Amino acid sequence: MLQISALQLAELLAGIGRAQAAMVQGLENELAGVRSGRVIPAVQNAAHLRDHPEPTLVDLPVRIFLGSMARVGPDPAVIARDLERLISGTVTPAATRDEAAAASAPAAAAPAAGDAGGDDALDFSKPS
Repeated sequence: MLQISALQLAELLAGIGRAQAAMVQGLENELAGVRSGRVIPAVQNAAHLRDHPEPTLVDLPVRIFLGSMARVGPDPAVIARDLERLISGTVTPAATRDEAAAASAPAAAAPAAGDAGGDDALDFSKPS
């Protein structure tokens, strides 16, 4: 029986994603705007980007496809790590919805080292 490692499966999924991205690029060359106007929104919807901050086993191939359409394709080592995590059934602490939302929020950054007491020197909404 054939035994395939997580890295081999990751490389196979990355190759499939590259082939799918090439098909979308071909469509884009013939029909300008189809990639950003039709394909990307539909694929993002299928990837459950907003529903699941961490990919599920079902979402992983779609996310690999999205990564393949970017300038730099997905890293097979990262895909292999995700596959091992998903197949083993362990959940990382960053997979919780609250922590993922907090990590993606642009505000609430820690004050810089040069700030005196955390005062916002550039906050123009307060009178001086």
